[in-house]
Amino acid sequence: MQRWMLFPVTLILALLMVGCASIGNTQPSNMKSLEDYRMPTDVPSAAYMTETAEAEIAARTPPKDCPVTVPRDPLFIPPPPYSKMSTEEYFWYGSNSLWVSLPQDGVWSGLPHDSHGYSQKLPWWREGYVWDEEPEPALIVSGERLDAEDSPLVASTANGAYADEFGSAMLTGVDLPTLGCWKITGKYKDAELSFVVWVAP
Repeated sequence: MQRWMLFPVTLILALLMVGCASIGNTQPSNMKSLEDYRMPTDVPSAAYMTETAEAEIAARTPPKDCPVTVPRDPLFIPPPPYSKMSTEEYFWYGSNSLWVSLPQDGVWSGLPHDSHGYSQKLPWWREGYVWDEEPEPALIVSGERLDAEDSPLVASTANGAYADEFGSAMLTGVDLPTLGCWKITGKYKDAELSFVVWVAP
C-alpha cells in the first residue's frame, strides 16, 4: 500500500521537472513577450512633421505684402552709450530724436496672449532723455493693422525706465488685438517714428 502511494507522488514530481525544463528551453506560442505589453507610441510620420514645421515657419515668415522694417544701409547708430548696447538679434532704428530696437527679421513671435490680444513691452529712446527727470514722458504710441481691417492697438501710458542693458528709455506696453502686419507709430515732442512688424504665433 505504501508503494502504491509513492508512485503518484513520483509521477507528479517527474512531470513538474519536465515542465520546468521545457519552459527554460522554449517559449509556448501563446505566451506574450515584453514587446506585447509595451504601450504604443504615436510618432508622427516624417511627412507630417515636415508639414507641421513648414506651416510654423510659414506663419512666422512675413508675407510679401507686409513691408516689415529691417536693417537699412547705412544702419542707424545711436549716440553713446547706446551705441554699445546692440545685440545680434536686434538693430537700432530711427534717429537721435527718437529710436527703437527691432528684430532683424521684422517679426514679433511668441508674445504673451490674453483676452486683450498679444502684448509687447516697447522701449523708445531719445538723445538727452533721462528717465528720473521725466518719469512720465509725453510719448504717444498708436498702431494700425495693414493687412486687414482690425481694431487699433492699445498702448499704455509711457513711463521712464532704466536698466544697465538699455540705459534711460521711455517704456510703453502695447496690446495688439490680433496677429498680422502692424504699423506702429511713436510721437514725442518734435519727433515721429513709424515701423512695421509681422506679429506671428
